[in-house]
Amino acid sequence: MPVTDITTDTENLTMTLVADVDASVDRLWRAFTQPRQLERFWGPPGWPATFTDFDFTVGGRAKYHMTSPKGEASYGAWEFLSIDEGNGFEVLDNFTDAEGTVFDGFPTMRMTYAFTATDTGARMTNVTTFASLEGLQQAIDMGAVEGSRMAMDQLDAVLHDLRDYAQGKGTRTEILDDTHVRITRLIEGPQDLVWRAHQEPELLKQWLLGPDGWQMVECEVGDTYRYVWQQGDDESTRFGFEGETLISEAPRRSVTTEKMIGMEGEGTINDLQLYEEDGATLLTLLIEYPSLELRDMILATGMTDGMETSYARLEGVLAAV
Repeated sequence: MPVTDITTDTENLTMTLVADVDASVDRLWRAFTQPRQLERFWGPPGWPATFTDFDFTVGGRAKYHMTSPKGEASYGAWEFLSIDEGNGFEVLDNFTDAEGTVFDGFPTMRMTYAFTATDTGARMTNVTTFASLEGLQQAIDMGAVEGSRMAMDQLDAVLHDLRDYAQGKGTRTEILDDTHVRITRLIEGPQDLVWRAHQEPELLKQWLLGPDGWQMVECEVGDTYRYVWQQGDDESTRFGFEGETLISEAPRRSVTTEKMIGMEGEGTINDLQLYEEDGATLLTLLIEYPSLELRDMILATGMTDGMETSYARLEGVLAAV
């Protein structure tokens, strides 16, 4: 986790975030000044960012939006005020509508980014200055502190070669809060094939099986989906999941609901994101649970081990496609 400190100062109307990383200043600079890199961490988990414009010049603008698992969009824009090549830059950050028109009544933020060398790598210091105490408090109330921490804590996966970052670590489960869990797994195979393997029944039936000995006996995909498994020939062991597709952005992101067939109450929202680098794909699955109790119950089933078995099988399927 790179974030080492976040402080708010009501006297000077600032929020300061400090992050230390084991990468060079140049690598950190490129992560913050190249839109495709920024997209990988600028939005907090569940709200990935898309930069549609990025004019990295003094007086230029960058436009972006962040999209929730339910399809809600939050728009923003930067105006670049100054650029110190390789060392830092300063922007005005505003909430906007989809066309980039600045909203009235929302805080305007002046943000400075400074990148400096440390004994172990580099440090990013971000100071956000607000025009008023009300603006600072509004940002805090909107979750700026925790959202910034969760966003910047995704930097490690961006700053390092994917294979160096994830190879050999298998399926990893991180508890983010009471109702959110993040699953990550490096898949040896290109993004488009990993996407197909999550969408095409003939491929799904080959790998999405969990422990050995199970088979998928029903597989329906589309705007809604339904998966049913059974152990061997024993129909009494049958169970399954069903849900609907909320977002489908091939081959990058798919968001679905999920509920065990026949279960009462709310299910989960599963946000699958894929990022490819040098023929390998980082799979990130953010799961939102309706309650802490359901989260803990599902984690206790050995979910991570079952997913690792499936993902290892997936790599074999991709190699044969």
